Parts: sequence; C-alpha cells; structure tokens
Amino acid sequence: MTNVQPENRKNKTTSRRAAFLLVVFFCALVFCFEAFALNLETIKVYFLNNDYDNAIKEGEKLLAASGSAANIDELYYILGVSYLKDGNYLRASDIFEIILKEFKKSRFKEDAKLGLGDTYLLRGDIGRAEIEYNDILTTFSNAKLKAAVYYRLSQIELKKGNKEKASEYQSKIKQEYPLSPEVNMDKLLVLEDTFYTVQAGSFSKKVNAQSFVQKLNKKGYPAYMEELISNDKIAYRVRVGKVRSKQEAEELRRKLSREGYQTKIFP
Repeated sequence: MTNVQPENRKNKTTSRRAAFLLVVFFCALVFCFEAFALNLETIKVYFLNNDYDNAIKEGEKLLAASGSAANIDELYYILGVSYLKDGNYLRASDIFEIILKEFKKSRFKEDAKLGLGDTYLLRGDIGRAEIEYNDILTTFSNAKLKAAVYYRLSQIELKKGNKEKASEYQSKIKQEYPLSPEVNMDKLLVLEDTFYTVQAGSFSKKVNAQSFVQKLNKKGYPAYMEELISNDKIAYRVRVGKVRSKQEAEELRRKLSREGYQTKIFP
C-alpha cells in the first residue's frame, strides 16, 4: 500500500499558507480603505475651513498613494473645487474632466460638470461655459443643480447685454425653485469680484506672453497673463488693469491703443 501521508501534509501546509496569505491580504486591504477614509476626512476638514492650500497638498498626496480607492472620485471632486477656489482654473478643469470621463457612475458627475463650466466662466470663455451649463440641463433630466445653472446662465446673458433673456432665467428660478438660495442672490458667487480689464495681446506660446507682460510692466502698466482653453488649445492672453467701471476701462484701452496695441475690453 502506498503511503500518502507526506503528500497530504504538503497539501495541508500549502492550503494553510494560502489561507494565511489571503487573511493578510484582506487585513491589508481593510487597513488601506480605513486609512484612505481617515485621510479623506482630514482633507474635508481643510476644505470646509477654506484652507484650500492644505486641502490641495494633502489631497494630491492621497491621490498619488490611493489611485484605486473606492471613494477616489470624491477626492477628485474636493481637489477640483479646491483648485477652482484657489484660482488654478486649468488644473481644476483637468480634474473635473477626469471625473466626467473616468467615473461614469459617480455621484459627483453633475457637480463636476457645473465646476467645469465655472472654470471656463472664470477664464472669460463664456461661450464654452454656456455650453457646459446647458449640457447639464439636457444630460441630467432631474438635475439637482438647475437653480445654480439658471443663475449662471442669467449672469452670462447679462454679460452679453441680453437683459430680457437674463430675466427669463431669473423668473424660472423664482417659479421652479422658490426656496433656493439663488432666489435672493444679487450676483453669482464666483463672480463677486467682477471687474473690467483690457486685453492687449494673445499668444500661443507662454514665454511670449510672459515677455509681453514684462514689457508692459516696465512701462508702468499693471499687466498680467491668463490661460484660456478653447477647442482643446491653450491661449495665453495678456491683460492690463482691473477697474470697476467701463469708463475707466475705456480710458485705459484708448491709452494702450495710442501706443499701437490691439485692444479689447473684458467682460
């Protein structure tokens, strides 16, 4: 009779080892999930306290270490809004795009779409912003952010000088969402610091725009550069001044024009 006991012992040892490794893997997985959740809560605290610098710094660290965590889309969204609030509209735009393209079933998808529209609005690309906002109304049949979208669209119409259309959107808010905060808002929150500025040049290369800014600064003009994405291309626009009245902007525009610059007033 053949003795099979050594083989049985070998199989049992292998099975125990596999079971042990499985337990270790499961415990490590649980630990990673708990660590991610704990770090995410810390980042939320930074965010809610308007400490966007730390929310971004810690959020990027967590993102690099936890690329496949279950709630990673929430981390992306917090980062996107933090960059938006911090004025880095290009990075915010990239993050909102990631949510929309890679997390098809994310509960933050509609919010990311609104955030993406805001990045364009704040960069002065009201045409692209309008497209993104209208897309929310057509894509999300029961859009939870309709009141916010209507309000932003009303502000865009005001910027275009179409007061009648702006009034239509405001009427929709009052009729459909009488309890929404947008009803009593006099102006769009993200546009609280609305101002007029004069564009003196637009460049496809960042280095050329930076050089032009330096040239204008040496002449005493408060010039600065803004990045604008249009049709997936980046343009670097050089603008001068941030004044409160259209009259001040017009005076600045005329002065720059006399020096030979091609000028245009925004908004």
